[in-house]
Amino acid sequence: MNIELLSLVALGVAILFIGVLVYLAKKNIDFGIRTIIALVFGLIIGIVFQGHTNYVQPIGRLYANVISAFVVPLLFFSVISSVSSLDNIKRLKTIGAKSIGLLTSTTLIASTLTIIVSLALGVGKGAVITLPTDYEPKEVPEFTQVIIDLFPKNFFAQASTNAVVPIIIFALFIGIAVVTLSSNEDSGVKPFKDFIDSASKVMNTVISFIIEFTPYAVMALVASAVSKNGPSKLLPLLSVLLITFLVCAIQTFGVNSILIGAIARLNPIKFFKHVWPAMVIGFTTQSSIGSIPANHKCLKKAGVSDSISSFALPLGATVGMPGCAGVWPTILAVFAIQSLNIEYSLAQYALLVIIATLVSVGTVGVPGTSTITATAVFAAAGLPIEVIVIFAPISSIADMARTATNVTTSAASALIVAKTENELDLEKYNAKAEKSYLATN
Repeated sequence: MNIELLSLVALGVAILFIGVLVYLAKKNIDFGIRTIIALVFGLIIGIVFQGHTNYVQPIGRLYANVISAFVVPLLFFSVISSVSSLDNIKRLKTIGAKSIGLLTSTTLIASTLTIIVSLALGVGKGAVITLPTDYEPKEVPEFTQVIIDLFPKNFFAQASTNAVVPIIIFALFIGIAVVTLSSNEDSGVKPFKDFIDSASKVMNTVISFIIEFTPYAVMALVASAVSKNGPSKLLPLLSVLLITFLVCAIQTFGVNSILIGAIARLNPIKFFKHVWPAMVIGFTTQSSIGSIPANHKCLKKAGVSDSISSFALPLGATVGMPGCAGVWPTILAVFAIQSLNIEYSLAQYALLVIIATLVSVGTVGVPGTSTITATAVFAAAGLPIEVIVIFAPISSIADMARTATNVTTSAASALIVAKTENELDLEKYNAKAEKSYLATN
């Protein structure tokens, strides 16, 4: 086994930074501030030790693997517990319709916004690109197969791949059965409900322990991402990367603020104060599904009921996805249209928005979401799919902004649904955000 000296030095520096973070934690420094400091540490390691972070990366990967292992059990017990606590099935239908409507609408808005900003800033104009000849496009599954895959088939097989939607539907069936039985013979189903509620609390407590290690994982993940994508790869594509971050920022902070203010009649600044730790986790881990536990914690502190967040957040991690399905495919499409001087009318741009919105639902639960959505949009719009591979070097960096947008939007949708369903504790929401988001209750 070859041991690289620079990699060992990078690991040593990482351990030193971990010591600093542990010290800050003992001094009760705010969790979010420690996470941002960890992000800066990661940037330093990634830049100074570019190409030599292979011993640092496992710190982040271990965290991502462990938290992913608990996503399915957390969702399974939380969804059953939340649904079984509802008074009737009608409320479940209302919550579902509102959640899906909001999530798909945000993707439509994101795609429209991307076209406007991209055209205004001239994305792709004057660019000289050479299409790769050895590119093998990602296979886009048939729509009928996607629909079939949404439903439970083999619980353990789907759980092992974190296929969230089938697990949610599986849990929904059980929750609905519990609600139905409770209306007839509550005493007969009470032991099962008590077990589910207890299991849900245990899972949330475990997640709280895991989230405690977030700053250290953030440092390692950022260091690895920066180390692998140096300036030589990023500079030629920097304009698209910057505009992606710009549009994601507008979608995250602007559009969500407008929706929260207009529909829920709430102060959006308080929303961001509550959920920004989850946003940072989504930004650095680049995992919408992996961010669900932290997002759930933040919303609980913000006063959103478990019955809403346990249902809306998993949907937000798999349906809609304005960052991965709205912003990214659209900006690549505009780049292709303008760099290749393709004639494109206003009606065709409108169709592009509709395609992106439909694709956001049609590719739910498929691994490699951003690449799949981009491929599906390009194929449906008749654009050269080979363009997508050109942006592979910056995709992982762009995924930070895309994921943060997805995570924030799912939280905003859950908040809006909670407010309109009278499932929001306004006293908690309007209270000053607590320093720690890691307390179990």
